[in-house]
Amino acid sequence: MKMNKLVMATNNANKLREAREILSPLGLEVLSLSEIGIDCDPDENGTTFEDNAEIKARAIFNAIAEKYGENTAVFADDSGLCVDALGGRPGVHSARYAPKGQECEKLLGEMEGVADEKRTARFVCSIVYLDEAGKSFGARGTCEGKIGYEQRGSNGFGYDPVFMVGDKTMAELSADEKNAISHRGAAMRELCRLLKERYGE
Repeated sequence: MKMNKLVMATNNANKLREAREILSPLGLEVLSLSEIGIDCDPDENGTTFEDNAEIKARAIFNAIAEKYGENTAVFADDSGLCVDALGGRPGVHSARYAPKGQECEKLLGEMEGVADEKRTARFVCSIVYLDEAGKSFGARGTCEGKIGYEQRGSNGFGYDPVFMVGDKTMAELSADEKNAISHRGAAMRELCRLLKERYGE
């Protein structure tokens, strides 16, 4: 069966743009929650990224069915930053780790005095996709790096300005460069591959 639209459980313009770029070869119309008139903000109380992505996807899937009386394919992601020196924090609590816009400042404060070789970290993204029948499958991506010593760059959001990949922060990379290595990019490409397998080119 060929599908032509897919709802992403977000209103985040950055995430939506990234998803549309990576899924564009499938010829899918990727829609945000606001574009389909759904206002749903479930309590993401899972203990893993996969749990939270599933909670979001199910909630949106059910909200669409209730409002429009039809099932639509949905996918949701949950992602975060896992810092080894902090025992994996902020992890699943990345979005609530600090007030919006203050994440990097708080993280740099916690990492003060941590030696360079111990500043290893990774971004993790888990995606859960629900087809029109409500059956799910997942995709996961990671991006290894280090926590820098200052904020640099203006092309990213969240923790991007302090997450170093080589000699650049994620926020210093172009959109194409970021998509090529980012955790969300890796998870989205895996989702794209799985959808191609399922629905054909």
